[in-house]
Parts: sequence; C-alpha cells; structure tokens
Amino acid sequence: MSSRIRCAIIVIALAAVAVFAAPHVYPRFELAPLLYPVVGVDVSNHQGEIDWNALASSGVAFAYIKATEGGTFKDKSFARNWREAERVGVKRGAYHFFTLCKSAIEQAQNFIETVPKEPHALPPVVDAEHMGPCTATLTPSDHVAMLGQFLDTVEKHYGRRPIVYTTWEFDGAMLDNALPRERFWARSLVVPPPFRRDQWLIWQYHNRGRRPGVKGDLDLNVFCGSLDEFERFAAGITSPETIP
Repeated sequence: MSSRIRCAIIVIALAAVAVFAAPHVYPRFELAPLLYPVVGVDVSNHQGEIDWNALASSGVAFAYIKATEGGTFKDKSFARNWREAERVGVKRGAYHFFTLCKSAIEQAQNFIETVPKEPHALPPVVDAEHMGPCTATLTPSDHVAMLGQFLDTVEKHYGRRPIVYTTWEFDGAMLDNALPRERFWARSLVVPPPFRRDQWLIWQYHNRGRRPGVKGDLDLNVFCGSLDEFERFAAGITSPETIP
C-alpha cells in the first residue's frame, strides 16, 4: 500500500471520528469562561420547566428570561422563570424579541405590560435578529429608528437603557453600523464577537450548552468584565457606558 493511500485512509478515519464525536463534544466545549468569569444563560418556554435550584448550583450568575415577542405574544413560562430566578438568587433580566411587522410602541407596551418594574432587575434587552417577511418594506434607517423608539420608551418606564442583542448577520444587513452609543449583547459561537468590538457587554458564545436543571440545549453567555464589575452593573451603580 502506498504512502498516499495510507494518508488518505487516515484522513478519512479522522474525519469519521470527528463527525461522530462532534455532537458529543461541542455541547461541552467552552472557551469563553476562561476569558470572562461571569457566566449566564438566556431561557424561554422552549427550555420547558427549569429546575432553578440545580441551575443556580451550577454557578450561573445571571439569566435573561424571554418575556414578550412582537405586539401581543407573551412567553407562558416568563412569570414562573422570573419568580424562580429571584428565589434562588440568580440575577435576572427580561428580553423582548423584536419583529419588523409591529410598531415599536406596540412592542414596548407589550413588554411593559408583562415585565414588573423592579429596581434590582438587570437592564431590559431587545433581541434584534429577526429578518422575517416584513423586511422588504424597511430600510436599515427605518429599522434603526424603530429600535431607537423602542429603547427610548422602555428606558423611560424602567429607568435603565436596554441592551441590544443581535447577530453579525442582522447587524450588517439591518443596522448598518448605526447605534454607536448603545451597548450590545453579541452572538458569536465559540470565538469572541468580531463585530461591535467596543460596544458589546454580553457575549453569547454557545447555543447548545448544557447545565444542570435544564433538559436539552441551552444558550450560554458571559459578561464582559470581572465579577465585581458585574455586581456593580447589576446593582445599577455603573451604567453599561462606563464598563470597558
């Protein structure tokens, strides 16, 4: 057997092993906590009934909980998750899934009607990643204006400026490098976010993570800063703009 054939067999064997092992290794592959020690999760009704005692015991420091979507949808697990996160001592915040088919005011009102106004909650989040059927009628400047209206309305009610969650694809297509003064929660699997480098405050580094208390896939995140910086941020002592 020639060396070329042997090399080909080895490459094929390694590829087969990689294909088989990847689904088992990836959910437990986490580099981000080596760089940033404060780990959090984001959850919704999709996770089913969460055992918050077990989740808290795993070292999770914060949780962002889905509250609303669009102009009328309310996540049916929000109230329980909101209550349970507080009970076990996990810092919690609420997020709204933004759509392009409803006005910013309708969406802000849906969120305000659903999420209690509590002084110890993390800043609200608006999840801007949906490029659905209404994109054809909107330009990036239209969408930036809608997001700005949502941010202003929610900030006025809660007294804290919301953070913008987005992906690299949505940021490039629909935000077009606008919102230079906002803080972002950036999605970038495995590697640090290659966009909004001076603006991201939270990094979603995993979409199929594992933690006790949650069955199945779980989004994992880290806070851009030390535990002390996170505690001050969570308490509202420092604003997102003052955190490097």
